[in-house]
Amino acid sequence: MQYQSFLIKYAEIGTKGKNRYMFEDALIRQIRYALSSVDGEFDVTKESGRIYVKALGEYDYDDTIEALKRVFGIADICPMVQIDDKDYENLKKHVVEYMDQVYPDKNITFKVDARRGDKQYPVSSEQINRDMGEAILDAFPEMKVDVHHPDVLLRVEIRQKVNLFSLMIPGPGGMPIGTNGQAMLLLSGGIDSPVAGYMMAKRGLILSAVHFYSYPYTSERARDKVVDLTRLLSRYAGPIRLHLVPFTDIQMTIYEQCPSKETTVIMRRLMMKIAQRIAEKEGARALITGEALGQVASQTLESLCVTNDAVTMPVFRPLIGFDKDDIMDLSRKIGTYETSILPYEDCCTVFVPKHPVTKPVLEDLRASEAKVDFSEMIEHAISDSELMIIK
Repeated sequence: MQYQSFLIKYAEIGTKGKNRYMFEDALIRQIRYALSSVDGEFDVTKESGRIYVKALGEYDYDDTIEALKRVFGIADICPMVQIDDKDYENLKKHVVEYMDQVYPDKNITFKVDARRGDKQYPVSSEQINRDMGEAILDAFPEMKVDVHHPDVLLRVEIRQKVNLFSLMIPGPGGMPIGTNGQAMLLLSGGIDSPVAGYMMAKRGLILSAVHFYSYPYTSERARDKVVDLTRLLSRYAGPIRLHLVPFTDIQMTIYEQCPSKETTVIMRRLMMKIAQRIAEKEGARALITGEALGQVASQTLESLCVTNDAVTMPVFRPLIGFDKDDIMDLSRKIGTYETSILPYEDCCTVFVPKHPVTKPVLEDLRASEAKVDFSEMIEHAISDSELMIIK
């Protein structure tokens, strides 16, 4: 069967009370954006707690489903048959035709679940269940009714039109992009930070991103890898403003003038300061990192506290309690893993000290930083950064 319509179900949005329409409208915008890359033309509408996607002609079903599965806010995608005619006898014919086309193997159990959104419809939900079930059994005697654990749960919704559906394809859940503000992602070329960006975009944040590179110690391939990761992330998060910040001078100065064991933490502090400056210009209200507690020396509790001291913005660390296998699994799921593991170093892996401090003391770090005037280098890094809009 070639479905022409889809019912889009949401979950968390339904708890939003009088503001729900704002979240529904944001979800509709994201659906339209996602479908703009799919062959075909679509109409996206809403009706009393329901969002519908209708194909206006030929389209690619598989690509459409894949695009919708990347839209945050969608709980389920239900391919459906939508019927204009509410005549009861014709409804029985449509139900039989639906079961025949969708389930060629008739050796299955089923249950009919009818809902009357249109309370003026003259037949009760219970009567619809009985009559539609009887019509199916008359047409296909090998089918059986199972009201507790059916193979197929056929839903019949009586609204402005009649909706028939039985397939429910899971969406990503979460909240629509743009419903919870904007944040700046510190994006490296590794596995963790794209996953962190995905998780915060799932909570409705618009993402901007900042990447620090240290040419010639990091290659153009490493830079291209980050652009590719941003593009993969934008499939879920929508357009991302990516700031590419030259970090060589700052990193070399840290390496030459700061205590070796403190270089990694000082580097992280300066990155955070620059990221906050750019975030403020972007209108972002928080920073996002891919740090997980204890994963490396710069991610111990003491190191994270020292890093936080460098900025006044909230710092979101959605991976903080994950282990590496958890992060890698999610990276594979969202399609960033294979790009993340390409062997091109980022600036975080250049000049790593042999014995980095794991329990830095804030006063010591501040004293080490104070011995070097980084202010002019920070200004140059920000002014020389490159902005790319990644879709």
